Formats: sequence, structure tokens, C-alpha cells
Amino acid sequence: MYLFRKNLEAQKAVNINVPRKRRMMCLNESTLDPFEAIKDKIIDKMKDVHLNRYFNDVTGQLYTKLAEYAEVEEDQLVFGNGVDEMLYYLFTAVRESSESFAVSFSPSYFDYKSYCNAVGLTIKHVNLDENYANDIDAFLEIAADDNCKLLILCNPNNPTGQLLTEEQVLRILNNTDKLVLIDETYFEFSKVTYKNLISKYSNLIITRSFSKAFSAAGLRFGYLISNADNIVQLKKVMTAFNIGLMTQTIALCILEERHIFLAHTAEVIKFRNEVYARLKKIPQLKVVNTHTNFLLLSLADKTKQLFDFLQENDIALRDVGAHPIMKNHIRVTISSKEDNDIFVQKVNEFVREKC
Repeated sequence: MYLFRKNLEAQKAVNINVPRKRRMMCLNESTLDPFEAIKDKIIDKMKDVHLNRYFNDVTGQLYTKLAEYAEVEEDQLVFGNGVDEMLYYLFTAVRESSESFAVSFSPSYFDYKSYCNAVGLTIKHVNLDENYANDIDAFLEIAADDNCKLLILCNPNNPTGQLLTEEQVLRILNNTDKLVLIDETYFEFSKVTYKNLISKYSNLIITRSFSKAFSAAGLRFGYLISNADNIVQLKKVMTAFNIGLMTQTIALCILEERHIFLAHTAEVIKFRNEVYARLKKIPQLKVVNTHTNFLLLSLADKTKQLFDFLQENDIALRDVGAHPIMKNHIRVTISSKEDNDIFVQKVNEFVREKC
């Protein structure tokens, strides 16, 4: 006798299956450890944060500092355990019935599907073309269905790294009354945001992360921006005290010392462009530049061999070839100068020997 929701039985649990190697260039992580960078500040601030209590002034301070950074009002945002938790709550809040669904372009961030499935929300996809272009007409046609509750735009997109144009975003916003989520996880790399539109479009929601530009993947801190009324509704499905005081304290310290992290992000962008230029010189290798901290690579039918060769040389990349238009594609996270140099060296070595 099965004791859980019927459609859970056939689902698989979320599993991040990546190689564990010395040079982890597979998960879009940063090489800058925030604790090591601002350790003294974190320890000093924690002296006034008592973990035996639920409440602390640090929560209000974090709302103030985060609103200042995001350039919104405090009642226009809410934060939690990474963007993933913000997605989970949003999907929970929009699911009306078993017929409810969200729509997203594909390929895109794979956990949109994971968390939709988790809350019993179906997700439908509109495939990008071979040039990663978006079919806005097809997207809006699906979104017009009464059972569509949410339109998802990953901008820049993961794993293609491309941006929607402003014209495309505005066309979508102007042609639907459904909620529109713009995932700006890589905002600090792309420098493109639509948060200035939240006062004009009451159906606009934006999510952002500290995992990328703020080097804090292991901290699990993300936030959601929208108009104040939407924030009130979302809080109705959130658990009380959903994020620990220690996490809030570290996030506050990161914001107060954000110049350190944003300078590192600028360096990563510089490294990305340098690595792209070097890879472009390698015969037969297709390389796609992005507005993120990663690049896309393909060596046609030898891509899997390249992927395995790099693993053998202690370099972990991400295989993103599950979607038909991404067949024979792998993704590399821009890392330290040493990691980047060794990676390019090994790709060159493989191409010389095998191609």
C-alpha cells in the first residue's frame, strides 16, 4: 500500500551526479571562499547573534542591506535557503490543481522541473532552436491556456548562457496576465535586470542567488523580488523561521563587504573572455561565449572522449547533452587562473592527439 501522493511513486529523487575531481569546473561555483575572505567580520558579528533564540536584529539588518543592494523597498523582497527554496515556495503558491502547469523554454535550469514535480505542478516546454533562439509565439500560445499559472524565463539561460532581448521580455509581459518569473541567478555577470519593471507589471517576479557572484554556493542564500502584495501571498506558503540566523549573519557580512566579491566576479568575467579567446583558436572545437561564469563546448562526436580525458586528468566538467539541441555539449565553469590554464592546456593536448 503506497502512503504518499500517487504521482510521487514513479518520480525520481533529485540527484546531482557530477564527477568529484581536484579541479571542480562543473557546478558554476566560485574559487573564492567567503568565510576565509571575511572570517573576522563574521566571527565578530556572530557574537551578538544567539542561536538559542528564534529572533535577532540581524534579520531586519539583512532586509535593509539587501533592499539597498537590490534597489527595491524592503517589502518588495523575501529571502530563503537559496533560489531553489524560493522556486519551491513559488511553485507551491501557484499550483491550483492537478491540471495546473508552468511553461519554460528548454533546455534550461533542470530543477525547474524537479521542484514543479515535487509540488505536483506540471511543467511544459518550448524548445530553443539550434541557435538557442526563443520561439516567443509558441511560448505565449501555451501560456494562454487557463491552466497555465506561471511563465518561467531563465535570463541568462543555464546551460546556454544566452540572454533574452528586452523586446522579447516586454512582449511576454505585455501579452499575459499570468505570473512571470525571471530567474536572474547570473545577474552580476550579465548586468541585465528587469527589477525596475516590478512597479509597472504586477505579475513580475525575479529571483537571485548568492551562490554565483557572491561565492556562497554552500551558504544556501537566495532572494525573490516582486511587488509587496505578491510578497505577502508568497509568505503564506513559507515556513516560519525558514532560514537560520547564522546564514543570515554571513549573508549580511557578504553584503557589507560586497566590494570583495564583486571584484572577484569582475575577474571571473575577464578570465571567461580570455579562456573563450584561447579556446576559439583550437581547431574543430566549438565554443560558445555566455553572459555567465561558464562556457559551452562541443567537439562533435569526440565530446564524450574529451569529457572522459579531462576527468582522467582530474578536471570535472558538466555534461549538458541530454537535450537534443545540446547533444555533444559540455559546460565548463571559469575557475582560477591555474585551473583555467591547465584546462585549456589539456583540451589542446587532446585535440592534437585525437583529432
